[in-house]
Formats: sequence, structure tokens, C-alpha cells
Amino acid sequence: MSYSKKDEDNDQAIFKVDRTSVFQEARVFNTSPISPRKCRILLTKIAYLLYTGERFPTSEATDLFFGITKLFQHRDASLRQMVYVVVKELADTAEDVIMITSSVMKDVAGAGGRGSSEQDIYRANAIRALCRIIDGTTVQAIERLLKTAIVDKTPSVSSAALVSSYHLLPTARDVVRRWANETQEAVLGAKSSGFSLGFGSAPQVPQGSGMTQYHAIGLLYQMRSHDRMALVKMVQQYSTGNVKNPAAVIMLVRLAAKIADEDPGLRKPMYELLEGWLRHKAEMVNFEAAKAICNLRDVTDTEVAPAIHVLQLFLTSPRAVAKFTAIRILHRFASIRPGPVNICNMDIETLISNSNRSIATFAITTLLKTGNEASVDRLMKQISGFMADITDEFKITIVEAIRTLCLKFPSKQAGMLSFLSGVLRDEGGYEFKKTVVESMFDLIKFVPESREEALAHLCEFIEDCEFTKLAVRVLHLLGREGPKTAQPTKYIRYIYNRVVLENAIVRAAAVTALAKFGAPVKDGREVDPEVKKSVIVLLTRCLDDPDDEVRDRAALNLRLIQGPDEEIAEKFIRNESSFSLPVFEHQLVMYVTGDKATFAEPFDVSSVPIVTREQQDAEDRSIKMRPSEMPTLKAPTSGPSPRSQATTSAAESAAASASAAQKYMAQLAAVPELKPYGQLLKSSSETELTESETEYSVTSVKHIFKEHIVLQFNVKNTLTEALLEDVSMITIPRENEETGELEVEEDFIIPIPKLTHEEPGVIYVSFKRLSEEGYPITTFSNTLKFTSKEIDPATGEPEDEGYEDEYQVEDLDLTVGDYIVPSFAGSWANVWEQVGAAGGEATETYSLGTELKGLQEATELLVKQLSMQPLEGSDVVMNSSTHELKLFGKTVSGGRVAASVRMAYSSKSGVALKVTARSEEEGVAQALADGIA
Repeated sequence: MSYSKKDEDNDQAIFKVDRTSVFQEARVFNTSPISPRKCRILLTKIAYLLYTGERFPTSEATDLFFGITKLFQHRDASLRQMVYVVVKELADTAEDVIMITSSVMKDVAGAGGRGSSEQDIYRANAIRALCRIIDGTTVQAIERLLKTAIVDKTPSVSSAALVSSYHLLPTARDVVRRWANETQEAVLGAKSSGFSLGFGSAPQVPQGSGMTQYHAIGLLYQMRSHDRMALVKMVQQYSTGNVKNPAAVIMLVRLAAKIADEDPGLRKPMYELLEGWLRHKAEMVNFEAAKAICNLRDVTDTEVAPAIHVLQLFLTSPRAVAKFTAIRILHRFASIRPGPVNICNMDIETLISNSNRSIATFAITTLLKTGNEASVDRLMKQISGFMADITDEFKITIVEAIRTLCLKFPSKQAGMLSFLSGVLRDEGGYEFKKTVVESMFDLIKFVPESREEALAHLCEFIEDCEFTKLAVRVLHLLGREGPKTAQPTKYIRYIYNRVVLENAIVRAAAVTALAKFGAPVKDGREVDPEVKKSVIVLLTRCLDDPDDEVRDRAALNLRLIQGPDEEIAEKFIRNESSFSLPVFEHQLVMYVTGDKATFAEPFDVSSVPIVTREQQDAEDRSIKMRPSEMPTLKAPTSGPSPRSQATTSAAESAAASASAAQKYMAQLAAVPELKPYGQLLKSSSETELTESETEYSVTSVKHIFKEHIVLQFNVKNTLTEALLEDVSMITIPRENEETGELEVEEDFIIPIPKLTHEEPGVIYVSFKRLSEEGYPITTFSNTLKFTSKEIDPATGEPEDEGYEDEYQVEDLDLTVGDYIVPSFAGSWANVWEQVGAAGGEATETYSLGTELKGLQEATELLVKQLSMQPLEGSDVVMNSSTHELKLFGKTVSGGRVAASVRMAYSSKSGVALKVTARSEEEGVAQALADGIA
């Protein structure tokens, strides 16, 4: 224990301040003559208390507030500044603060000392305090003062008025918006009385055109944030060189990028502005414009090329900060699109030996993302040279990049594994060690050739592991993978050492891992009797462990291993399947909060889908191979379309689909007319049939039953002044193009009796399948029909009589994907041959043109459109020019379906496809091959 004075005072503040004593000292405000020094010290104490979270009671705050106002009589500038700082903070607690408005307004107007340097010092503070004192009802009283202050020639005064206007917007938006002309003059740096464009004259640009421009543009954006075209006009107006302040130009850059992302129709003019800012004389503007272009949704290689070129020039800058910023932006973009960054690789390689380790780290990780298989070994040697000189944060960045590279180039696993095992022995914190261990886990999982060597390195790691969590995870992995190796006995020694040497948590994990070596393997292989005998001996020794958790695990596992039923032992010891957690969670929520949540019956866990280890690994591979910020497809612009909806990973889609099916199953079960239809086979995702901004919002869901198809239309009335009654959907199916006959026939319609503004309603339209064979594929035209009644705004009641009206919505397609459920298969080659041998095959070719921006976008679209499960990580595109997508699913009747989609992409012709489909049911393969829209 240390008794030093330094340690004794270590946690004390700079000075002790007590609220009660400060309030008592406030008598100094009433002394005559006023002592500026004593008053400033006391005001500093009050400000310190307020800024540290202390709050005065209302009565004390009011007394302090009006005591401080007496200091307005003194002309000391420093004292006056301090007065405004404290008055502004006390205004929220004290009462009747508005009474000092006149005194503050005199300082705002500069009365008694207008134009003097002393007056200018605290005029800005007076403006800030005034806007905190008044409320929304009294803003008009100071409107003239603030409008004058906005165009004041003193920059600090103008900026204070602009920033204060920000804070007034929520309470007095209409008043503040009337100051638009003055705000525009502040941007241009011209006085209201001096902006002349007469003959022989030029605009007068006073000194206040620095940060004032930044604040003014920010206020203009707040004023016009709900008017898209006004924002566009503002960005275009100030992009011509009127704005000199770099911070203000950066705000324009961000606004232009925001507009380009939100409105595809304005993307081209906004992109031209962004490209122009790449040549701005301020470096920070160049970087912001380059970053904005790289972050544009669906940016093409042609669009991003100028930004990459500018960033490449900065890589050779003599300034370290410029190099760091450029390489950081390139590194982030390379995580999404490594191809366009390849041209910078030679310049990036020169940064590997940079003395600034932050720059060198980003250079290495960028090269790891953009490099090819031939450059891996050289990069690994260069990385090893400086790993000891960088922080854990940068080490984690490098290890994450190497983990992705391991999955991308499995043939280079030996060198990468050697590197990971080396850094695992280095000093480092928990997060760094965890990242390295997880990278080795992925190698074992996805690169089988590396399994035994990686397990050996992990065994050495837990011999001297200071982190309990990591030791437990490694032991679990050894228990899962060790019995599958050729010599499982060599891992048992490492595991039992943990039982002898570690804490109770690690010992318990080691006991469970040991038991897996004595249980039968899933594929039916028998356990070596000698191995099983050794495991029983070691588990028996654990029965004397001082910790009850360890003893209980040992006893249970011994009973299972020595029991006669090997199936039970395999199920409890080596079972690696788990529940589908999203579905499990949804069903639990429905069980607890549903309409029939009486808990009279136990929760039925058998209805929750089981996910195998192989399926978990396949989905995990897809997630890990996917870039961290994968670009999404465009949002709908004119009408909803499957192409324009954002996509998710295959794992997320499958989980969401299963969860949605459970939700709709409960909803449909509550409709009496649908009960005779039997079990719901599949429900589609929700499709928008109208724009979200229209007066009536309609979305649709397709429900597939054995003999029926039910269309669910979710209708929302966005008009507050109208009530809709007897709302129904007139749905007409299209005839088959080949036979000229209908494939479905309308059964009944369940309308919405009354649709108010508050709550959406649901229309059900049922169709009966006219043929028992095959699956109907058609298009439905939809017209919303209703009786509209206007609502009296005074009484809120609808009129007695209304008028009948119709509203046309988008067509709805019933496709082959609506009859297919995504399913997992362990081996693509096996399932492809089996389905082909049992059924038919069909092939079609397509040219999708340049509408799609690349193969990744095409892959995501096909997965969603065909409603099938990607296998072997084929939902992640590794080559930008060619790719094969492997899909598998089952029809609602249980027949297996497989599809191989070979894709090619070029910037001139776009995406070309060759779809080969196989199915066990007749006609499904051809429908699937024809189903690419």
C-alpha cells in the first residue's frame, strides 16, 4: 500500500466547490462598489457546479439569477462575458428570467458603445444568452435584432446569431424561416445595405466570410430540409465559387452526396458537382468529395475512377496526414470493391515501410484486400516485420484482413497459419487474441487441410492462456474436431492438463471436451476401445474435483458413455445441431404475448426448426466472405419492383422467411373462411404495390395452400379527412399465354368494413387452383374499390353519404419462386446428380444488360427472386467477371429443385446468364429456367 501524498490527493478535483457555500457567497453581487475579480471567481464556481451536473433548487437559482443581473451595471468586459455564460446556464432553472430581456437586448444592439471593441467582445455572448432566455411566443420581439446580427460585419456576432437560430428552429420555425435573405447574405459575405450590382460596382465582400459561411449554410439546410428542389438549388448556387470556407464547402459536398443517394433523377448533376470538388484547392474538400463518391450507392467503376485517381496522388504527398487520410479512404472502399483500387497497388506498396505505423498498417490491409494469390507470400513477410511496433487495434485490423484472405485463397493457408500462430505467441490484449483465435477457427472450419496443424497451435496456446473465455472456446473446438482426426489421442493430454492446472470454469469445459472423445461419432464410426477406456479413467478422476459443476459433468458423461444406448450418448454428447434462433425467439414471443397466452398448454419446442452444424458453417462462411459494407440494390423510384428491393444474406433471408411464416400462420388461423384450406405451405415476402407517399398505401403477401392461393392486401389510408367503407380489391388473373385459359378461379373476397386513418386493414382474396398438377404462374391486375366519406374537421364525424371510388395499384406476379422453399444440402455435387437422375432438366440464357451494376447485385437478385438457398458460399462473388451461383430448394409439395446459374459481366454488355435447372417434379425445371424476369 502506498501512503504518498500524491496518491492521497490523486482523485481530488482542482478545487473544492460546495453548492451551499457558493449560494451564501452570492452576497458579493450586492456589494458596492462591485469587485470584478471576486465576482468573476464566484461566477466561475457557479459555472463549474452547473457544468459538472450540479443543479440549484428553483428558488436558489432564481435568487442567483437576479443577483447576477445586477452586474450589468459594471462595464468590465471580462466580467460581462462571465455573466452571460452563467445566465445562459441558469435560464432553464430560474423563474421569471424573461424580465432581464431588455438589459440583454441593449448589449445585443450595442447601445452605449456601438462599434467599440469592448462591446464586440460580449455582443456574441449576449445573443446566445438572449435566445436561451426567450421562448417561442416572444421570438418576434427580437426578430429585428437577430436579423441585423446575422449580417453584422463582425464574424463572431454573425456566427452567434446563426447558431442561436439553430436552437430557435424547433420552437419558432416559421419566424426563423423569414430570415432566409439575411442568411443568404451571410453566406455571400455581403452586408444588407452594401450588396450592389450597379454599373461600375462589384459585390462588397466584408471580412465575415469565414466560419460564418459554414454556420449560414447549415441554417439554410435546416430551413429547406423538407424541400428537395430548394436544397438542390442551394447546392448548385453555392458550388460556383461563392463559398470560400473549406468547412462550408464540405457541408455542400455532404448535401450533394445525400441528394444523389436519395433521388436517382438528380444523381448525374450532383455527381458532376462532386467530381468538380475533387479539384478544389483545399485538401479537406478533395478528401470529402472522394469519400462521398466512393460511398455513393451502386457507384460504377467509371464514376469512382476520378476519386481513386485523386486519392492515388495524395499517397505520394509529403504530408503524413494526407497520406493517412487517402489510404484510409482507399482501405474502406477496398473492403467493398477491391477491383478499382488495384491501380493504386504500386503506390500503396511504397507506404508499407513508412515510419508512421498507422499508414503502414492501412497500406498492408488494403493490399491484402486488393492483392492476388501470387502476392500473398511477399505481403506476409512484410507484415511480420512491424507487427511488434503497432497497437492492438491495428493488429486486429491486419488479422481480420488475413482471415478474409485465408478464405479467399485456401491454397495459401500454410503461410497464413504460420503467421497467425506466431502472433498468437506475442503479447496482446483479449480482443487481439480473440481475433487471432477466431481466424484459426475459420481456417479449421473452411479449409480442412489446415485442421491438424491449427489444432496443434491452439493446443500450445491454451498451455499458457491468461484468458478464461478463450481457453473454454478452444477446449470446445478440440472436443468437436479432435475425435475426427487420424490421431485423436494426442489432444487428450492437452485437454486433461487443463483439468489439473486451471480454474473451475476451464476444468468444466475440459471435462465436456474429454467426453466427446469417448462418444460415438455421428457418421457411425466406432470409437477406439483404448481411447474410450482412457477417457473413462480420466473422467473417473474428475469425480473427486472440488467444484460441483465439474463433478456433475463428469458423472453425467460417464453414465452416458458407459450406458448401453449409443444413440442417446451421441445425442447428448456430440449433438451439434441447434434451434433456428430467429424462429425460436418469435414463437416464444407469440407464446408469451399472443391472444391465447393463458399458459394452459406447455410451449411446443418441436415446432422450432433444427439447424445442423453443416448448415450453420455454410451460412457462417457466406457472412464472413461477404464484405463488411456490401452495397445494396437501389430503392424503388417510380414503382415497386423486385430489382429495387434491398437484399440480405442467405442466412438472414431464410431466418426471416421462417419467422414470417410463423407469424402469418397465426393470422390466417384466425380467419374462419380459411380454416378448411388446411396447412399453410408458404408465405411470400411483403411486396409494395403503391408508392409510400400516395394517399392509399397497399402491400401484398401471397399465401400458398394445397389447393388454394390467398392474396393478402394490407391497406393503409393516409388521408386524415376521409373515411373508407366496404374496402375490397378487384383482382383479375391473366390468362395463360399458351393455352389461353385461366389457371386460377376466384373463390371469395373478405373486404374491410371500415378503414380509418389510424389503423391499417387487411383484405383477403382467395383463388382456387383449377388443375391439381403443376403450379399456376400468372399476373394479377388489382383495383382498390371503396366508398369514401369526408370527415367533418369540427366534429370529427364522417358524412352520412359518400361516393364510390376506385384506385388502381400495381400488378402482382405469381412466380415459380412462390412455390419453392429454400433448403440446405451438405454437398452440392451430390444433390445436383441426385436431382438430375430423378427428374428433368431445362436450360435458358439471358442478357440482363447494364441495368445491374455487377455480379454481386445479380446474385442477390436471383437468390431473392427464385427463393432458393445458395450452397457452398456461392452467394458471395469472388471474381468480378465470372461466377457460378449454386441454388437448392424444395417445392411446397416436397420435390427437390436445384439450379446452376453461370454468370459473366462486362462493363459494355452488362450481365449475361445461363440458367440450368433440375427438378424431381415435371415442369418445375422449365418454369424455373423461364422465371428470370
